[in-house]
Amino acid sequence: MAIRKLFLFLLAGILILMACASGTKAQSNFGALLEGFTADSFNATGEAVTALATSGEARGATLIEALQDGRLFFTRSPALVYYKDVQGVLFDAVTGQPQAANPDDLRPVRLNNRLRGIVATAIGTLTLLSPDPEKRLSAVQSVFKSKDPQVLPALDKALAVEKNAAIKTAMEQARAAIVALDANAPEAARVNAFGVLKSRGDQDSLTILERAAASSEGNVQSQAAAAAASIKSVLALWNIAQNIWYGLSLGSVLLLAAIGLAITFGVMGIINMAHGEMVMIGAYVTFMVQGLLQIYAPALFNLSLLFAVPLAFLVTGLIGILIERSIIRFLYGRPLETLLATFGLSLILQQLVRTIFGANNREVSSPPFMSGTFELGGLSITYGRMWIILFALAVFAGLQLLLRRSSFGLQMRAVTQNRRMASAMGINTSKVDALAFGLGSGIAGIAGVALSQVDNVSPNLGQGYIIDSFMVVVFGGVGNLWGTLVAAFTLGIANKILEPVAGAVLAKIALLVFIILFIQKRPRGLFAQKGRAVEA
Repeated sequence: MAIRKLFLFLLAGILILMACASGTKAQSNFGALLEGFTADSFNATGEAVTALATSGEARGATLIEALQDGRLFFTRSPALVYYKDVQGVLFDAVTGQPQAANPDDLRPVRLNNRLRGIVATAIGTLTLLSPDPEKRLSAVQSVFKSKDPQVLPALDKALAVEKNAAIKTAMEQARAAIVALDANAPEAARVNAFGVLKSRGDQDSLTILERAAASSEGNVQSQAAAAAASIKSVLALWNIAQNIWYGLSLGSVLLLAAIGLAITFGVMGIINMAHGEMVMIGAYVTFMVQGLLQIYAPALFNLSLLFAVPLAFLVTGLIGILIERSIIRFLYGRPLETLLATFGLSLILQQLVRTIFGANNREVSSPPFMSGTFELGGLSITYGRMWIILFALAVFAGLQLLLRRSSFGLQMRAVTQNRRMASAMGINTSKVDALAFGLGSGIAGIAGVALSQVDNVSPNLGQGYIIDSFMVVVFGGVGNLWGTLVAAFTLGIANKILEPVAGAVLAKIALLVFIILFIQKRPRGLFAQKGRAVEA
């Protein structure tokens, strides 16, 4: 029994000594990785960062992050490395033990711009094996941007154990980006990398392939050029699709601004130059609603647009009725006087808003559901623009229901087609005129709520849309809502497709010339109104 106890005691001692020796050796090896930090040389520091990143040491991320944040230090004699945690406590980098006091000759490890890039790449490399998928994906994206060949061993190691399909694809693309630019890589590996980048198909992949084609020869060069050409053709198609999306976005704005004008212009024949100011007032109503909610009901602030839409409709609708009753009804049949009167009214309203709110732009916040962007294939779609398109279509559908399913809509359509006959049938045309003008103004106020999310809220807001609104109404057909819808989206898409080719100013001039020529052939627009009064 005594011999057995002695044997176990000796065995335990041997194991302890081996563990101590192993720990000492590990510390010695780890300390060797840190020697570059004590040289006070940018080159030596860069080499130490790279060695630490590729070593697989768990402590490497802590030290490199400390270097990035200015929390890594060294002493010359003895040559030791220290770091501070975020609370400012000093630790020995090799042992990980806290230090009671700072050494006398403690100095920070210096960085320059080149080293900051190396550090960022190293942090990305160290997080490739992080248990957090978001951190791994962020690290892969960093590797793809840096294309540092020294990261390749760590990337291959992470790729071998990655289970997440999306992250694994991103790792394969990052690896392809490195191999594609490596002149020493085997030809087959580079050609395979070109295929991976081609399947990714974005602008970054195109840049890599063009660089590879420019720095290569023979089959590698032709393969890289072919992959780059394929991506260019796909990107060109996505660019057209993106411009069409921008055109739909612009068209929705034009539709909101013009649809109210289509009602007043079509039903009453009034050239209302103050229509843009109704849009502007709707935007300021949104600003006021957000200000009041922020003070009295901050919990409801994110729902401010739900309160602003009906309130803007009521405010601008009542103002429209007031304008019709006090000014417009005395000027029927006198289009020039109506134009001059509403133009003067627009100047008065602008100055009134300047007096109340000031001439500076007012900030209107977007709710969370209208913030941000998402990718759909090669399209970049902002939530704000998407919701405005849906909102414009909803307003259009609601207006169609009102005009076709309500007694007021029936009366308004009757007045539009033949005012005298409608009056003879007992319709109060004066009341219809006032309500129609109020409806058109109210929809302009709703448009102002939407435009407050994409444009500056200022006294001049409406002036930027009044001419375009008239163009949409005339091109689509005066008084025809379907014509207004088609014209708004047609002009919006045409404008955004022409802009990259001719520039913003020339694109607008070209569209104006086109509309002038079109009206010469079809004076009543795309969808002419029907009715005896119109035909006469």
